[in-house]
Amino acid sequence: MLSEDEPVARVQWNSLTLFGISLVSTLLIYWLISGESDNNLNYTLSPKPLPAQASDELLQGEEILLNGKRFLIPWSQWTQENNQRIGISDTGAMNLLGLELLSTNQPDLQSIRWFATESRQSFPVLARFIAPYRYLDVTDLIKLAGGNLEIRGNTLEITLPLARIGNVREGNQTWGKRIVVDIDRPTVWQVSQAKGKGVVMISGNTNVPNLNQRPTIPPLSPGTWSDPDEDDLGGNVPTSINSQLFSLENTGKITKVHVNLPTAHSLNVFSIAEPYRIVIDVRPDAMTPKEIAWTKDITWRQQLVNLRGEVFPVNWLEINGRSSNIALRPITADSNRQEGTTPLVTMARDSKASAAINGGFFNRNNKLPLGAIRSQTRWLSSPILGRGAIAWNDQGQIKIGRLSLRETLVTSKGQRLPILFLNSGYLQAGIARYTPEWGPKYTPMSDNETIILVQNNGVIDQRNARKAGQTSFPIPSNGYLLTIRKNAVSAAALAIGTGVKIESTTVPADFNPYPNMVGAGPLLVSNNRIVVNGALEKFSKGFQQQKASRSAIGVTNQGNIMLVAVHNRVGGRGASLGEMAQIMQQLGAIDALNLDGGSSTSLSLGGQLIDRSPVTAAQVHNGIGVFVNP
Repeated sequence: MLSEDEPVARVQWNSLTLFGISLVSTLLIYWLISGESDNNLNYTLSPKPLPAQASDELLQGEEILLNGKRFLIPWSQWTQENNQRIGISDTGAMNLLGLELLSTNQPDLQSIRWFATESRQSFPVLARFIAPYRYLDVTDLIKLAGGNLEIRGNTLEITLPLARIGNVREGNQTWGKRIVVDIDRPTVWQVSQAKGKGVVMISGNTNVPNLNQRPTIPPLSPGTWSDPDEDDLGGNVPTSINSQLFSLENTGKITKVHVNLPTAHSLNVFSIAEPYRIVIDVRPDAMTPKEIAWTKDITWRQQLVNLRGEVFPVNWLEINGRSSNIALRPITADSNRQEGTTPLVTMARDSKASAAINGGFFNRNNKLPLGAIRSQTRWLSSPILGRGAIAWNDQGQIKIGRLSLRETLVTSKGQRLPILFLNSGYLQAGIARYTPEWGPKYTPMSDNETIILVQNNGVIDQRNARKAGQTSFPIPSNGYLLTIRKNAVSAAALAIGTGVKIESTTVPADFNPYPNMVGAGPLLVSNNRIVVNGALEKFSKGFQQQKASRSAIGVTNQGNIMLVAVHNRVGGRGASLGEMAQIMQQLGAIDALNLDGGSSTSLSLGGQLIDRSPVTAAQVHNGIGVFVNP
């Protein structure tokens, strides 16, 4: 019997696999469903991995209806041994069903934890990669829960019997608080959490009386509710130390457990059997370390990194950038123009990326880029202020360093005019250039700009724009637009009919051959040395000193690419730039670049965020997508 004051037993994982008839299958079905399972469900001890071509016909969709509630989660149906199998993207199944994905070195076999017992802590389900996602075969798992699967067009409908929720109790632990929810059968749940609050949504009805009368909970230690951190992880933190730990809300098909979270605490939710319970731990070290071979070229890791006594939970992907099956590409919120922001998961889903991390900086007000973005040799946005950038090609060659773009406009009159920025939202007196990659039109961002239209290497028009944001000017499809700001250059130098050409090179020049680039900064690690210099890259003092959520990209000495996300340290705030550099170095990076951070920090895999709850992630302008060709 599990007491709310005692830890859950942790025993060595055992193996249990699907498909076939044996005594073990009978015991397992009795364990999970207590006689209520489908009698046709079979288990054996030796599952066969899915063949490379498991189906002649494949159905796929992007929407799941779970007991009437819609979720944007990819699913797939295939045929194996004349049986219809249904898979859900692995990270989607984790978030939708409450499955805990455990460490595995086999991409086609995923060990999961779901209603564990003392003697049987895990069992494997088959996994299949169908680009761009990895799917878990949940056909038998849903049957074990007494549920039904049905496909209607693009939608997979899952119907599960509701659990009956009994007693709900909480207790103190050395590491924090524990809430134990008694249920009468296996069920599914989803978790959402923000700054200072979390909710666990359980598919079931409660019989706990007086829902509005919350239990009296001893307060946490004084001071644990204060949080000056600008970490942008969601809503406001309760200001009173007398806030109660949890409350219940019954919505009919779902019972919500609302939890007040102290500073830098998170929820760790899991299930156990004999009897059935859902356990909600509120703790600062909620992350469970794991290592999952997602494909043969992508490994997903969760790890607690210790820096001189400070412990940071780290989520990261290590990618074989030399593989012919892997391609990295910059991705943006809108493929037709540079204005716009969207959640990273939406950006990754729309571009069909298997994984993605947020990229460089942007202006959150006008939603325009503030740094280098180059895709397949096309400059979507130029670098600014000599800040750090990463460049790569499809042969696995990667360069990380500080980057500038030097463009010169050479006129037929022999004048050489510097172009300061290309397709950029960064404003400074001088000439800026905008190409069709910016979008179909340009709207002045400052007052009194002079607009020069260039087509076929000649000036075809010249106009004056008085007020910022009022009038838009078309960008020639076979040319570009120049804008002169603050009268920094005489408009007479670019009179109609003047011939012009562009000279362009990167600084340093060895960035030139790379077709893909993303800039952010500051540079963290170079040649295995920490080289953080925010002042050199012209970041503000406030930015240089803050502790916040951070994302970064790095390269190992084997040439593997690392996509890394770090949030609050255990019991405290996020990482400083120096600490982020140390984390990257400790993970094995010999070169590393800081990416946009704070609320922008996002790491996506399989169509879901794996580093934070989606409600806490801000929309971003651009990212780096990982594309897998199976």
